Amino acid sequence: MALVFSDEIWDRWRLPALGLAAIAIIVVPWLTQRKLQQENANAMEWVSHTQQVGVALYQLQADVRDVESAALTMSKGIDAPGLRERMAQTNDIPTRLSKLAMLTQDNPDQLVRIGRIESMLERRMELAKQLARSSPTSDQRQLVQDMTTRYPIRNLVEDLQKHEENLLAQRTANLVKQQRQSDIISWSALIVQLLLLGLVLWLLHRQIGHRLNAERQSLRSAARAASVLHTVREPIVLLDRQLRVQMHNPAFAELYGLDEADSPDGMALDTVGDGAWKDAVVRQRLTDVLVRGRELWDYEHEQRTADDVSRTMLINARRMPLPDKDDEVVLMTVSDVTVQRAVQQRVEELNRQLEGKVEQVSEVNRELEAFSYSVSHDLRAPLRHVAGFSDKLTRHLGEEADEKTQHYLGVISNSARRMAALIDDLLVYSRLGRAAMRLQAVDMQSLVADTRSMLDANLQSEAEASGVPRQVEWSIAPLPIIVSDENMMRQVWLNLLGNAIKYSSTRDPARIEIDYKLQPDGSHLFSVRDNGAGFDMAYAGKLFGVFQRLHKASDYPGTGIGLASVRRVLTRHGGRIWAESVVDQGATFHFLLPPALDAINKGSAA
Repeated sequence: MALVFSDEIWDRWRLPALGLAAIAIIVVPWLTQRKLQQENANAMEWVSHTQQVGVALYQLQADVRDVESAALTMSKGIDAPGLRERMAQTNDIPTRLSKLAMLTQDNPDQLVRIGRIESMLERRMELAKQLARSSPTSDQRQLVQDMTTRYPIRNLVEDLQKHEENLLAQRTANLVKQQRQSDIISWSALIVQLLLLGLVLWLLHRQIGHRLNAERQSLRSAARAASVLHTVREPIVLLDRQLRVQMHNPAFAELYGLDEADSPDGMALDTVGDGAWKDAVVRQRLTDVLVRGRELWDYEHEQRTADDVSRTMLINARRMPLPDKDDEVVLMTVSDVTVQRAVQQRVEELNRQLEGKVEQVSEVNRELEAFSYSVSHDLRAPLRHVAGFSDKLTRHLGEEADEKTQHYLGVISNSARRMAALIDDLLVYSRLGRAAMRLQAVDMQSLVADTRSMLDANLQSEAEASGVPRQVEWSIAPLPIIVSDENMMRQVWLNLLGNAIKYSSTRDPARIEIDYKLQPDGSHLFSVRDNGAGFDMAYAGKLFGVFQRLHKASDYPGTGIGLASVRRVLTRHGGRIWAESVVDQGATFHFLLPPALDAINKGSAA
């Protein structure tokens, strides 16, 4: 992603960057050299200017010496044309001074010196003229002395000349320094130019490399896309604005019987598959995909393909821009869902049949429950009559009844009571399946405690009646509060704990453990373990059926409905129950209840 972003920035700023590089390579060094040349020229002018000052000062001194020497010669009585010409140079001295003043006009100190020299020379030239006009017999010593000592210019000229020499040395040093800087800058500019040129060449090489890599990647991507297009078994086709085939894969050609040699790209869609695509509705939908940008999803169309079989086709189409052209096409995939639709119809038909069967089974179950309730309710009155008259007959006969009569009457009474208990359990079982669930927060700890108290009271009554006390050791783990039907949960604990006490009656002491574990998914796992008779795990599948018993009724009384009732209650709560046991080593019953929300939903549905 970073590479793509850098390439985009380079493509955007490539021309400006190259232009700036060209300016940096050509214009900047030229401007720098021009400035240096101008500075060198200025330095040379100043050096030349200083030299001109020295020349003018030398000429001035020469003129003064010529005039003074000519005046001394003429004062000796010698008169020659050459001497008069040299004396005439006194008129050139002001011109020399003016030129010298003009050359040093940028230096106030030098102008002051030149002014003093000018005033001195005016007086000296005047004395020179007087000396030249004097006769050889006159006293000339005073004029010569005044000319040489009264108006001296030597020190002034030397100061002027020394100052100009200092300026010449300083300007010459500046010139040398600027020439050295010019050389350094020239070489630096050359190095920078070479570096910039190398940078430009590297950037161009990098750009060319990226472009070549992009072209290679594009070719590889195109090859991969073509490979995928030709390998995939789902028919794929590209259509232009006139619904002409621009590209298709072999699966499309195979489906509609196209020959690759006789079906070049560009053929009209309505000529494919012997008119399979002549449907105006389908063609209009495909046109809308390209013109209006509407996507076509899972559109079913009945077609007759190359094998002359009517098939159900699932069409998906969307608009797709072409990567190599400023144009768009329709990418269409065609899936044969004939088998799926046939299977779906068959499944729907089977579901309808199953729903009918379920309704029939539900109706049968309702009828069986109503019949069970009616039979159980109608049988209770005759059983009460049988048990009642049996007891009255026993009391009526009293001691006159022989042993066989008492046995018969005992069998009748016990059978009637057992039948009554069976009917009561059937009524409870039927009620557990029909009664509406009243879901609320139920404290399982309190519920188990109440059930234990009731069972302990029964044990105490039986011990008082038989004179044989029983000892039961309870181990109850902390239990949670769950959402359930309290009466139904009471029935669960009453059956499970009652069975634990009943089947551990031969143990002294009997040990009953109640455990609880919260599962990772939020469900509740309860366990009831005893050290009683246990059972063979080979018969565990029959344990929760109605009227199913794994022990003799003479050993452990019961109707065989209790565990079936437990399973019904837990099933209605969305839970389940199972058991583990070893013969004569006790049994463990586990039951699992779902989290509160699942229990509420399932209870509401029930």
